[in-house]
Amino acid sequence: MLLWLLLLILTPGREQSRVAPKAELLLEPPWSTTFKGEKVTLICRESHSLAPGNTLWYHGKKSWRVGHNKIQITESGNYKCKTGGSSLSDAVHVEFSSDWLILQASHPVFEGDNVTLRCQGKDDIYAKNKVYYKDGKRLPNSYNSDSIKLNSVSRDNSKYHCTAEMTIFLIKYEETSNYLNIQVQELFPHPVLRASSSTPIEGSAMTLTCETQLSPQKPNVQLQFSFFRDSQTLGSGWSRSPKLQIPAMWTGDSGSYWCEAETVTHSVKKRSLRSQIHVQRVPVSNVNLEIQPTGGQLIEGENMVLICSVAQGSGNVTFSWHREGTVRSLGRKTQRSLLAELQVPTVKERDAGRYYCAADNFHGPILSTWIRVTVRIPVSRPVLTLRTPRPQAVVGDLLTLHCEAQRGSPPILYQFYHKDVTLGNSSAPSGGGAFFNLSLTAEHSGNYFCDADNGLGAQHSHRVSLSVTVPASRPVLILRAPGAQAAVEDLLELHCEALAGSSPILYWFHHEIVTLGSSFAPSVGDASSNLSLTTEHSGNYSYEVLGAQRGEAVTLNTSGNRAGLTAAAVTLPLSILGIAAAAALLHRARTRRKAGGLSAPGTPSYSSSTCQEPALSKSSRIDPQEPTYSEPLALMELEPMYSNVNPGDSNQVYSQIWSIQHTKENSANCPRMHQKDEELTVLYSELKKIHLDDSARQASNRGRVPEDDEENYENVPCVSLASDH
Repeated sequence: MLLWLLLLILTPGREQSRVAPKAELLLEPPWSTTFKGEKVTLICRESHSLAPGNTLWYHGKKSWRVGHNKIQITESGNYKCKTGGSSLSDAVHVEFSSDWLILQASHPVFEGDNVTLRCQGKDDIYAKNKVYYKDGKRLPNSYNSDSIKLNSVSRDNSKYHCTAEMTIFLIKYEETSNYLNIQVQELFPHPVLRASSSTPIEGSAMTLTCETQLSPQKPNVQLQFSFFRDSQTLGSGWSRSPKLQIPAMWTGDSGSYWCEAETVTHSVKKRSLRSQIHVQRVPVSNVNLEIQPTGGQLIEGENMVLICSVAQGSGNVTFSWHREGTVRSLGRKTQRSLLAELQVPTVKERDAGRYYCAADNFHGPILSTWIRVTVRIPVSRPVLTLRTPRPQAVVGDLLTLHCEAQRGSPPILYQFYHKDVTLGNSSAPSGGGAFFNLSLTAEHSGNYFCDADNGLGAQHSHRVSLSVTVPASRPVLILRAPGAQAAVEDLLELHCEALAGSSPILYWFHHEIVTLGSSFAPSVGDASSNLSLTTEHSGNYSYEVLGAQRGEAVTLNTSGNRAGLTAAAVTLPLSILGIAAAAALLHRARTRRKAGGLSAPGTPSYSSSTCQEPALSKSSRIDPQEPTYSEPLALMELEPMYSNVNPGDSNQVYSQIWSIQHTKENSANCPRMHQKDEELTVLYSELKKIHLDDSARQASNRGRVPEDDEENYENVPCVSLASDH
């Protein structure tokens, strides 16, 4: 037998018993207490089946025998069994009593089971009015019952007993049983909490397991589990799974952990011992700042995102963002993450600079490297300014165009336009404005504008209008009288005309230093001024056109005699910008009675019919370099032209008469008209000067022409007097 026991211990089954389920020990009949003299059968089985082969039995703490899986016993004590495929069973106490009244409990009993108690007399027919007690207290509804049922018993070491009335030979007395401890077997042991790590690192996952094992005799019992930290329930509460997965552990998760296991009927609940878990923190490292848009190149008005990250670090990390030159942080965030971002909406020019971020998880802040942020500014709408040497631009002036955008990142390229045609461009590498110069012509009137562009979008200026004035050409002056001869109080018309120049044109007429008047011509053409002739109108006359130089003065001598006043129309050379107002002191041009008479000593006399087609003398020849303008021929035939010549200290004044008549006969008589440079025929008439003592006589004779006055004039026939003049 000893050899067999040694072999049983050394067999692989012995090694397997460490993890094999417990053997089940059953009683037959199923009462743990019985009367002495009776027999009880012990049955050992494994996994709900009889154990094959030999079974090792224990009585007390010693091995008792090796035999079959069933044996009969008659002695009180604790019994155990073991098979080759199981571990040692729980002990079962069997009591053989010699009392007259015993209390029996069914076996086996597990935690949470319902138990039947039976009060039994040795001669039970004499036992009446049975009563059941627990820990000395009468159980409810237990009077006069052969048996009662206890629901969901526990291993609480309660003591039970019963009483009964016994009648023997008509003698009644009360019998009390011994105290009974119900042998409640453990349904499952107290769970043990297992953690994947007792010192997890912050941010790492951890698995908690609530370990226990149901009795093989109660395989169908369902358990549920719950996990706790300190007094806080973890997860969703009760679960059929004995495991709980925690995705990440943080320093705040450090504490005392434990678990509970209970049947789904809540009949049995058991708690594990507490386990301390301390979560370790990893300091932050490798702090990095990233800026979007990438590279930190932004355009004013865009949104900027600052992303701060760490390569390592556990727990709550505090991120902060900073710009160089500012005391306060731009933003701060605390979160359980290795990355955080800060948005800066609608960046301005002032947001440019160097940025960095910091990260801290209570081990001290760690700074990132610096990143420079540049903010480019689109150009604003430029302003175009036109500058000329004078308030009104004139052909030939130098026009300066200045275009400037008040805001915009350099370099800025400026384009200049005239009537949507590009004039040119200029660059401002450092910002500011740009200039463009233009020499004005008449075609440069119109609208101007400019563009500014720094690569972020072009902007157009407002259009600026410029009017370029064309200077007035050298005008032609014509004097018109009512008739061929004019007298005092006659109305003399002074006509001045510039054939070219920007409208409007303003004409001014002057006598000496006195302005006679002005005339306004809204378009290119002539202007006129009227003058009522008097003897005081002798002197210098001139005119000027707005925008041109004042003309040269022309001298006019007048006489008080009406017959001595001759209306004249004078055409001045265009090189003279002025008015020559002349009142010729001639009566009328007629043939003298004396042929060959002289108007002055040494001056030959010619017949008036000899030639009436005048030509300009060399002294009055028109400058061939200047534009020449004249009246129509028909008008010129009716209006002779006069001017005073060779005034001296004698009593005689000579007036020069230019007379133009286009006739074939006269042209034939004056072959000089066919020359390339035509000259006017110069006629001279003699007029005595007026003395102060003659003024009274002139006043009395005003309005008539004395016959004697006619003797004061002498017509000079057509002759070329260029050399004499």
